[in-house]
Amino acid sequence: MWWSESRRKAWCRHALLAGSLLWLSACGFQFRTAPEFPADMAVTYIQADDRYSLFYRELVGTLRRNDIQLTADPAEARTIIRVLNDETGRRTLTVTARNVPAEFEVWYRVTFSVDVNGKEAVPSEEIFLTRDYPFDETQVLGKSNEEQLIMQAIARDMVGLLSRRLAAID
Repeated sequence: MWWSESRRKAWCRHALLAGSLLWLSACGFQFRTAPEFPADMAVTYIQADDRYSLFYRELVGTLRRNDIQLTADPAEARTIIRVLNDETGRRTLTVTARNVPAEFEVWYRVTFSVDVNGKEAVPSEEIFLTRDYPFDETQVLGKSNEEQLIMQAIARDMVGLLSRRLAAID
């Protein structure tokens, strides 16, 4: 046969990929898109005690990427997002026989409310997310970085949940 074995494998991979994409599109699968925010959010003020938290920075970045103007003056804003509570931490889940931590859980809790045109659109709501990860005492620096990456991912997920909540405001 004039096809080499590698060409045949490549053709099979392409056919499998095309078939998978066709199947996904036929079942109604769609990639999640960025939520569309209401027009009242064109000028927004974020009231938060900690402007350096992971959640706050991620929220500001997300709103700016969606062309929402953030203002430093709440009188100019049509929408006010109040971050009432923004806290994070970790706790030990399991320990070894030598009483050394073997697994940790990191958690993030944010409580927020939203006012639109002077009326409460979203009463105080809480978002609480956790993730756990194994700990190895011989890799302390790497695990510390891993914990920071997990916290950033949680903050990103929380902002995604808040964004979908904001997009649902009438």
